[in-house]
Formats: sequence, C-alpha cells, structure tokens
Amino acid sequence: MTIERTLSIIKPDAVEKNRIGSIIAMIEARGLVIKAMKMVQLTRLQAQCFYAVHRERPFFAELVNFMTRSPIVVMCLEGDNAILKYRELMGATDPKKSTPGTIRHAYGKDVQENAVHGSDAPETALFEIAYFFPGFKLV
Repeated sequence: MTIERTLSIIKPDAVEKNRIGSIIAMIEARGLVIKAMKMVQLTRLQAQCFYAVHRERPFFAELVNFMTRSPIVVMCLEGDNAILKYRELMGATDPKKSTPGTIRHAYGKDVQENAVHGSDAPETALFEIAYFFPGFKLV
C-alpha cells in the first residue's frame, strides 16, 4: 500500500456546466480523500507558469485562454496509489477514447475541454500541489 497525494483540477468547462459535485462524488467513490480544495480564477501569468512545460507547443496560447476563461476547482487528493487511481478515473485525454465510467467519458467534450486535469507522476504532483497550495505539508 502506497499512500500518495496528487493534484486534481476541475477545468472551466466542467465548472461552467455545474459538474463540480458530480466529479467530487466520483472521486470520493473511488476511495480518494480530498485533503485541500479551493476555487480560483487563474490569471494569464498563473496559467502560463503552471503549464510552462507546454510553452513551445502549438496549443499553448489556446490552453492558457481556456484555463483563464472562468474559475477552476483545485484539489489535493490522497489515497493508496492516488496518482494512478485518479488517472484511471479521469480516463483518456480524448473523451471519445475514454472508457465509460470515467470522468472524461461522462463530462468531456474534446481533447482540451475534457473536464479534469491530474498529476502524471510523483514529481509532477509535488510541483503542482505546491503551486496551488504553497506551504501545504506533504508528509
């Protein structure tokens, strides 16, 4: 049993469609515990810094515009193998390719408007949690 923490973002498209509660219910039903949560409106600079790894990609400007168009909900989730468990629950990046029962299958529209984001590795989770919850104890 490996207890981990991971970051979850409920993206603008899902927030705009009032899917916050439904997504949280799916997360909790999967056995993940919300350790921290807040709703924020990202500035352009915050979105650019958070997604800096994608800066050179052609979709970067569109991603920043999308992530700043309305509020998001960020959460630190904890549980046994939380990173993998949450990524499985999210489903494939393209909702059309995601499995029934996943968040993206239920609430995603396309590759960008796919309802949620989740950390993809322990190192990423450390950075992402600290980005949104500075000073949050990770032990």
